[in-house]
Amino acid sequence: MPLNTEFLHVIDILGTFSFAVSGAFFAMEKKLDPFGVLILSFVTAIGGGTLRDIMIGELPVGWLRNETATIVIFFSAIGTMFFGQWLKKINTTLFLFDALGLGLFTIIGIEKAIQLHFSIGVCIALGTITASFGGVIRDVLLNSVPLVFRKEIYAMASIIGGLFYFLLTKSSLDNDAAKIICILLIFTIRLLAVKYKWTLPAFYSKNK
Repeated sequence: MPLNTEFLHVIDILGTFSFAVSGAFFAMEKKLDPFGVLILSFVTAIGGGTLRDIMIGELPVGWLRNETATIVIFFSAIGTMFFGQWLKKINTTLFLFDALGLGLFTIIGIEKAIQLHFSIGVCIALGTITASFGGVIRDVLLNSVPLVFRKEIYAMASIIGGLFYFLLTKSSLDNDAAKIICILLIFTIRLLAVKYKWTLPAFYSKNK
């Protein structure tokens, strides 16, 4: 297995783990039963990738051909249910895993699109979909307005990270190093956006 492919595989597993834990935490916050926690964990981890694969016609979708993803999600959800109560500052933990998953899955979606020779814009769009839409489905199932559709900086972090990644690929920087920088950039943007309450402009009256 080439180094680049192996590195992407590691990113995929880490992203799956991060979003699975994030989904499980969201479900536990809503006091869902163990089956509900498992479902939310699966949906959060595979939702964006499933939508991406359907859009590009790659069927069966990735997780149906990759039992590793299913195993990672299952044990991540079970581990979160058993040990989540001992984790301090659960909201912070949830946020960190979600932010990390956002960066990891953005790169996975972009690389998938690059392999199919799509334009830069389409590559970034597929990266953003891969990273964001598992959370959209999760929020809809939890009867919440999806985070990506609020004014909070979320999908925009993926877009900025994707643009920066393509700039780095034009340099002499090692490709794997460019991926790591992109992931860390997206993660950092999410952290700073929440810490300093960065938002997109609102085009409606706050009084309404």
